[in-house]
Amino acid sequence: MSILHYIPKGDFATSYQEKRTIVSIVTGALVLAAYCIYAFGQYQSGTVVPGDLKFWARTILIFIGIGIAASIVIQIVFHILLSIATAVKRKILDENIDDKEIEKSIEAEMVEDEMDKLIDLKSTRISFIFAGIGFVAALLSLIFNYPPEVMLNIMFISFSIGSLFEGFTQLYFYRKGIRNG
Repeated sequence: MSILHYIPKGDFATSYQEKRTIVSIVTGALVLAAYCIYAFGQYQSGTVVPGDLKFWARTILIFIGIGIAASIVIQIVFHILLSIATAVKRKILDENIDDKEIEKSIEAEMVEDEMDKLIDLKSTRISFIFAGIGFVAALLSLIFNYPPEVMLNIMFISFSIGSLFEGFTQLYFYRKGIRNG
């Protein structure tokens, strides 16, 4: 039996991985909300002609790009702020600490171990389940004669929700621990 059997990840309030996951969830939720507000607002206002697949494809692609760019920028800002917070905290605890020691503590906090990889694998499975169910639902929408734009939205939203649930699953495993096996 592995030492990873039932050990919760981290003994303190919120680990680096939990904070990073929360930032990813918030980013994904904001991008999905922005998409829904924009796309469905355009549709309800009558700006979009029914059956205009170019509008839906272009909008989805734009929001995929926005999501990727936002994730990258927000993760960079998160890492910078976390590094500054860790450095300040270490400096407050020990005024004589040198920069090398601060760098080591920052790197130690951000290290990814086997438990993190196992949590990532198990939570990715949840994301794929949502994406798969969404894909099947999208195909069924065509069989039941819904317009193709419904199919595109089902796929995009199910992939986005799958990503959000992946994050929630990671948080759950970081808080409750994970069974290796």
